[in-house]
Amino acid sequence: MTQLLNDSAVEQALGSVPEWRREDDSIARTVELLSFPAAIEVVDRVAELAEEADHHPDIDIRWRTLTFRLSTHYLGGLTERDFALARQIDEVLAAR
Repeated sequence: MTQLLNDSAVEQALGSVPEWRREDDSIARTVELLSFPAAIEVVDRVAELAEEADHHPDIDIRWRTLTFRLSTHYLGGLTERDFALARQIDEVLAAR
């Protein structure tokens, strides 16, 4: 079963996703792509990964700027699932 991470574990896990920041009970990353179509391509790829993981981020799209927010909402905080998907999102962004 998925368990909430305590503050110490969250801080440690943030070390594996240095582009992400903690925002209360979630982690977030903002990135600017070269164009709106490029941003949508990233969103499409992240949507595929999220469906596979059955773990869906909040995604804010502002022209070519994307903000991803991850939290395990049904538990009210952060779990390893959030950090696993954050690492996958980082891989998608690194491939751009």
